[in-house]
Amino acid sequence: MAINRIMVIGAGQMGGGIAQVAAQSGLQVVLNDLKPEFIDRGLAVIAKNLSRSVEKERITAAEKEAILGRIVPSTDLADAAAVDFVVEAASENMEIKSGIFRALDKAARPGVILATNTSSLPITEVAAVTSRAGSVIGMHFMNPVPVMPLVEVIRGIATTDATFAAVDALAKAMGKTPVEVNDAPGFISNRVLLPMINEAIFCVYEGVATPEAVDQVMKLGMNHPMGPLTLADFIGLDTCLAIMEVLHEGFADSKYRPCPLLRKMVKAGWLGKKSGKGFFEYA
Repeated sequence: MAINRIMVIGAGQMGGGIAQVAAQSGLQVVLNDLKPEFIDRGLAVIAKNLSRSVEKERITAAEKEAILGRIVPSTDLADAAAVDFVVEAASENMEIKSGIFRALDKAARPGVILATNTSSLPITEVAAVTSRAGSVIGMHFMNPVPVMPLVEVIRGIATTDATFAAVDALAKAMGKTPVEVNDAPGFISNRVLLPMINEAIFCVYEGVATPEAVDQVMKLGMNHPMGPLTLADFIGLDTCLAIMEVLHEGFADSKYRPCPLLRKMVKAGWLGKKSGKGFFEYA
């Protein structure tokens, strides 16, 4: 089945970025969320990103309008009946994702691939709530989506070779570099990244150093472009905690135990950049 029209579920940071990249690559995009105001907010961010590209002369004003014209809003999952491919980028919560995939399984035509942008949840478990487990796959974009080239393409236990090949080709058509990964807690990116962030938080929790000092060491000593605590703030501390919980539960290994300071900050509502305060403060 040729993929010309896709649905992106979730108009937030990740879903909006996926919609932008898909529309830039020439695909028709149905951008779905629960409320029109969520979609309007996502479209405003996309328009702002494209305006920056116009200012930097990467695209023309006419190209910007053409890209925006390829994105249409939707608040009904039944609209999946008219698309060739679906990628879900809703909250990192298995109950929410399972509900979405049950609805998509009923709405989407037979043979349509259902992908999830989950950063850590099991693809196999998501696929199990559908009648098309072979056509369910992980398509984990990196944040910010318009900038980062990587897409982890994650096979569930039942994902077919044909499904993988179609998603691999789609990622390349969207200008991304797909990397094949098998289903395991945290996949590759977050299995490696989040324990490092968690350990950086332990350094602060145990009084080894300030957040500023931890980030300086990793930037100047390890040549990281961004310190782990600044990165945690950008990811969202609630998301970091959710991923550490998945790793801890999935491997039953104490090395993945979330730092108590991370739990405390999430309970306080200090979620990082999106809340205005995390390890650092944001205007």
